[in-house]
Amino acid sequence: MMVFKGRISSSGFESGDCLVIGDWLESPLGSFTNIMWARSDGTRVLLSPSQEHAKFVSSLYSFDEIKITDIYVERMKRRIKVVTDHLEVSISWGRSLLLPLPRPLWFIASIENIFGKIFFGSKTFGLARDGSKEWYSIRGISKVVSAEAKSHELDFGKMAPNSFSKPFGFSSPPKIPTSIIVNSHIDREKP
Repeated sequence: MMVFKGRISSSGFESGDCLVIGDWLESPLGSFTNIMWARSDGTRVLLSPSQEHAKFVSSLYSFDEIKITDIYVERMKRRIKVVTDHLEVSISWGRSLLLPLPRPLWFIASIENIFGKIFFGSKTFGLARDGSKEWYSIRGISKVVSAEAKSHELDFGKMAPNSFSKPFGFSSPPKIPTSIIVNSHIDREKP
């Protein structure tokens, strides 16, 4: 069982683009940050700090383009700023609703999964692209209060709801921009 501990922050924008920042402080691949970028035309882009990270992440999720890039991260108490060769993004969030008690994986795959689909439109358990089982153990959830992003060609405009015409995987972030403290459990043993 592989466990990734960190934060997933997501927001949509007026431009129609949506960004998902995965900021993993502890993982079998070390500490790393990547960005999943759903462009307004539906193209799914992975911005990754290395080929090794890109290979692993793209085995679990679907992308149309993969870009290896330097990724600079500034972490504050309730804000993350990420700068790459392709875009800059800053996401701020409010207070977290904490869920500090660990729940067993069977609970996350059943009761919590149903709750997540009904109230947030997001699954907490499913099969990844390569057939691995994945559980999202939510430890805290915050509403995003502001988000800014721009690429070389475009300022993405004001924050907007998340809208993924082509999902990256079995689950997408909630429609409301959120920042979630999460432990992702991945079982690479095929079902």
